[in-house]
Amino acid sequence: MFCFEVEKAEFGLKPMNCPGHCLMFAHRTRSYRELPLRYADFGVLHRNEYSGALQGLTRVRRFQQDDAHIFCRPAQVLQEVQTFLKILGEVYATFGLTYSMALSTRPEGYLGELDLWNQAEDALRAALESTGQQWTINEGDGAFYGPKIDICVFDALKRRFQCATVQLDFQLPIRFKLEYQSEEGRMERPVIVHRAILGSVERMFAILTEHYAGKWPLWLNPCQVCIVPITDSVYEFADGVRARLRAQHFFCEVDTSNNKMQKKVRDAKWVGDLRSCGAAEDHKEPEYTFWHSSISELGIMGCSVGEPLSRKPRR
Repeated sequence: MFCFEVEKAEFGLKPMNCPGHCLMFAHRTRSYRELPLRYADFGVLHRNEYSGALQGLTRVRRFQQDDAHIFCRPAQVLQEVQTFLKILGEVYATFGLTYSMALSTRPEGYLGELDLWNQAEDALRAALESTGQQWTINEGDGAFYGPKIDICVFDALKRRFQCATVQLDFQLPIRFKLEYQSEEGRMERPVIVHRAILGSVERMFAILTEHYAGKWPLWLNPCQVCIVPITDSVYEFADGVRARLRAQHFFCEVDTSNNKMQKKVRDAKWVGDLRSCGAAEDHKEPEYTFWHSSISELGIMGCSVGEPLSRKPRR
């Protein structure tokens, strides 16, 4: 942790979201009707990693996670994990990433009741089976506080990265004295499900940069359309095209540099995933020419450029 002193009191920068979410759960009496209770947090985290361990965006000291904690009853674990795995599959399929899953079971130095561990592992097995995908078992590789599903993603070079995670936790509810009132009026302990899909957002961006080799898909590209005017006389017309595209929520640029048209087109094909070239002659109206088949990807964004932007597609 990064720790420092202010007016003789010791402070630290937040390294994780778990304790804060436990305090939020514990600030008042909870009922079984409120469960499952889900907290999500994209807040900034700081971890004082050794300088030798830092590496680009994959290992940093300041980062953000799509972190969430689900407070639920033991009988609700299966449904929550199944929902998580469904969302995970949809997100990674959209990115075009492949991944593997492994169930990490009870280690030797585990804490908690054996029956609760067995029930939790059975729930994770059932959730994995429901995905219809292959998975493996890492015997004894679970955390001391609960079993987990290890999810490793593969980039374009088939390198493994651990980004997503789903873990069960029986110990934090004990340490923070978390309780809820059951139907019978008894106070019972919840189970915490730690879950993240992207994991570290910075690490995921590094993986996607390598995976796409800098050629981002249209829906994720920060420069979706690059308009290349052939002559100075169509600059005003090109600005009008840019305005129309921006009105439909495209990120669009016009290259009005002094470079030759061939270089402009090369740069546009590298930077933007969808490119167009504006042309004009004295006796004709300006026209558009699409230079990439990614025009077919417009559907994923739920919009279209319409006429006359759809004329003369070139593949």
